[in-house]
Amino acid sequence: MFQSFEVTARPEQGPPRLALLRAEMEKAGLDGFLVPRADAHQGEYVAAHDERLAWLTGFTGSAGFCAVLGDVAGVFVDGRYRTQVKAQVAEDFTPVPWPEVSLTRWLKEKLPGGGRVGFDPWLHAAGQIKAAQEELQGSGIELVRHDNLVDRIWEDQPEPPMNPVRAHPLEFAGESAESKIGRLAEELRKAGNTAAVITLPDSIMWLLNIRGSDIPRNPVAHGFAILHAEGRVDLFMASKKLEGLGDHLGPEVAQLEPEAFLPALETLDGPVQVDMATVPQIVADILGDRLAEGGDPCALPKARKNKAEIEGSAEAHLRDAAAMVELLSWLDAQPAGSLTETQVVTKLEECRRQDNALQDISFETIAGTGPNGAIMHYRVTEETDARLEDGHLLVLDSGGQYLDGTTDVTRTIAIGAVGDEEKACFTRVLKGMIAMSMLRWPAGLAGRDIECVARVPLWLAGQDFNHGVGHGVGAYLSVHEGPQRLSRVSHVPFEPGMILSNEPGYYREGAFGIRIENLLVVQEAPALPGGDEERAMLCWRTLTYVPIDRRLIVTEMLTREERDWLNAYHRDVAERVGPRVGTDARLWLDAATAPV
Repeated sequence: MFQSFEVTARPEQGPPRLALLRAEMEKAGLDGFLVPRADAHQGEYVAAHDERLAWLTGFTGSAGFCAVLGDVAGVFVDGRYRTQVKAQVAEDFTPVPWPEVSLTRWLKEKLPGGGRVGFDPWLHAAGQIKAAQEELQGSGIELVRHDNLVDRIWEDQPEPPMNPVRAHPLEFAGESAESKIGRLAEELRKAGNTAAVITLPDSIMWLLNIRGSDIPRNPVAHGFAILHAEGRVDLFMASKKLEGLGDHLGPEVAQLEPEAFLPALETLDGPVQVDMATVPQIVADILGDRLAEGGDPCALPKARKNKAEIEGSAEAHLRDAAAMVELLSWLDAQPAGSLTETQVVTKLEECRRQDNALQDISFETIAGTGPNGAIMHYRVTEETDARLEDGHLLVLDSGGQYLDGTTDVTRTIAIGAVGDEEKACFTRVLKGMIAMSMLRWPAGLAGRDIECVARVPLWLAGQDFNHGVGHGVGAYLSVHEGPQRLSRVSHVPFEPGMILSNEPGYYREGAFGIRIENLLVVQEAPALPGGDEERAMLCWRTLTYVPIDRRLIVTEMLTREERDWLNAYHRDVAERVGPRVGTDARLWLDAATAPV
């Protein structure tokens, strides 16, 4: 099994660590301190060195933060983690539903007389701090820049990662780094900006056609970059990571140590473009009035996959599907009650490792059976490892990192004889997934405009789910990639080449969970008879080809169009994946893809 590098803490470890942090707050003259799940690069994923939130509270979700005051410590989590957080934190920590309850509102309630709340300016985006300061005006609450108090008390804190960086082949990247630098620099000139600061690891990796391993499951390396409008890049990354890459990086890229980053910011002439949603506050402090608010210059170009990236991803998905079919075939042959979640995870990783192109899994595999399936981002541990019992639903969410693409697929699997209620809920989720897959929409729409399509069958039954319908996915990069999302809060218009997940679900706490996920790529929709010739339309191309469990489908709940889509999908699965699997798996696949 691939090694996990996550920092975890048992609930009983939280209270003494919280007491140590409060003692440091008192020494510093602070009434509070903020502990985010973030690092200086402001990406979604962090290295073990930066797992301060997990170390302090025990909560291991991929989003959230803790606000520690003298008499209360709030752990702010969104809808994905409200079941998980209750199991992971001690009573000394209070879960707070976020973003329904904002940090500023909570601080005003807990500090009615005002106070000084410290934060590490490396770990909070400038936009977050700007908005919070505006909302706290007149409250008497001051946000105070401070060194990190958690680092003072974390005695065995892991060292920052220093793993080697490697070149990403042009055959998979589809465009040279020189070309990317040139066209992005031209955009800076058009906007009247002299430079742009880039802190997101996947943006730097994409721009320079390099990959790393500083973050578990994500092929990225930590560093900072400044893109100059004249067409050159300053790369601030530990030299030991970059050994042997001089020829690949070329004369357009200056290699500098990370310690040179802040001094370099001091020397820049403005205006300097920064993404306020991702650039650390300390960068904004240094740039001052030279700062020009704008997006990460790599974000949209990276999201619009080129032909090589799309075709590479399609091929990676077929190889990955073969591993999934081998796993599902094996799983179906095991009697109910004979396996645990850990055994499923181990077997799936063994199946994926049969492909020599596999570099890593793309995230920690989620295998939640029965009540564990209702924890949306469940991670099995020795304490929670449950047996797959008769009547359970197993939510299996996993993926692989391949040189030619990143995969992410979820299937919900029947274990033994499953109840009618579970089947009805599953079929509603399937109907939403099919509706999104079949959708055509006018160009210019964003996730917030169309994501409800996948929810309607659940809504009609008085049901819903507390996560977005889908997220962007990288090309041998992060399995979660912005800025595009199938989400109520996403306003980024979809464009051809963007890869997203389509993953509606349903979760009943203490009972079961359901999720079905395929990856899709946006493409131009062909014209239809009677359609408006002048109206550009978009549609999806499916990348994922893994059978959907027919045993869980209430066929009578499907329309003719939905049955036709499902049967056509399963025909494609059999044709594309069948030749890639063994004899036993092929026999199982033929039965699993029979028409409904």
